[in-house]
Amino acid sequence: MSGVQTIEVKAGEEDQRLDRWFKRQFPHISHGALEKYLRKGEVRVDGKRAKSAFRLQVGMMVRLPPLPEPGEEKKTISVNAKDAAFMRDLVLYKDNRLIVLNKPAGLAVQGGTHTHRHIDGMLDALAKKGERPRLVHRLDRDTSGVLLLGRDVAATAALAKAFQSRKAKKTYWALVLGVPRPEMGLLSGYIKKGFGEKGRELMIQARHGDPDASYARSRYVVLARAGQRAAWVALRPETGRTHQLRYHMAAMGHAIAGDRKYICDRPDIGGLAEQLHLHARAISLPHPDGGTFSIEAPLPAHMKAGFDALGFAEHDVKDDPFAE
Repeated sequence: MSGVQTIEVKAGEEDQRLDRWFKRQFPHISHGALEKYLRKGEVRVDGKRAKSAFRLQVGMMVRLPPLPEPGEEKKTISVNAKDAAFMRDLVLYKDNRLIVLNKPAGLAVQGGTHTHRHIDGMLDALAKKGERPRLVHRLDRDTSGVLLLGRDVAATAALAKAFQSRKAKKTYWALVLGVPRPEMGLLSGYIKKGFGEKGRELMIQARHGDPDASYARSRYVVLARAGQRAAWVALRPETGRTHQLRYHMAAMGHAIAGDRKYICDRPDIGGLAEQLHLHARAISLPHPDGGTFSIEAPLPAHMKAGFDALGFAEHDVKDDPFAE
């Protein structure tokens, strides 16, 4: 067990979420344990309480309580046989350095208040020689698709660096209300956490210099359309802000089908499942052992049904729509 320590945020670590920074510093400690430290005020930033989504800046001082050393931490979540089989079924690809899951919609990546079943809590099912894989990034609970895991500390750090340096090219597919004009473009601006109707927390427009404002940048391409009522859109986030794709599409007046948090004035498409139609389709990034690694995730059942209903065929798009 370590003693109380204070760590300064260094150059190159700026604008990271506190929970992601912590995970890279202490990969053996669970997200649930961090949330407990934060709730109790045992982890502080510049002497103040903070939430896991707080964005760190260079020079900030993170105070940490005594932490267990690797191997000392207690496992609070066991993986039963059913969940272990479930996790193995999610594996799209596996080698000695990384694992790729096809995350189902509706399953959280990490735990939180009232969230007890999540990907992070079942990763022991995919352990290699007793070493559990580590999350490299996250997806929203209701978003399906490609989710990367590092199989060792060095691989996780290398993959995380690819995300941080924006060498990871992520492609999402979405069904949206109406047809965006122009059919290819860039969406950018500052956003921050705020509150919408009924007091729900969500991302809202911000101005440069606003407290907690972050710059968000996304590209989009219309791949096909169903008249004027719906479109199949490819999205590429060039920053990694919370809900940025959902926010950007709603803000331009073409909300993602099934999204009940980020909405616009257009009528629903109709005939689709009451689920978010957003899928992390593909990713391409440097492999920890060298070269470029690329993979795609097949559509979930509810989006496949939506494609069929609207006359879209996923195999009609074979190339990267964002390739220059």
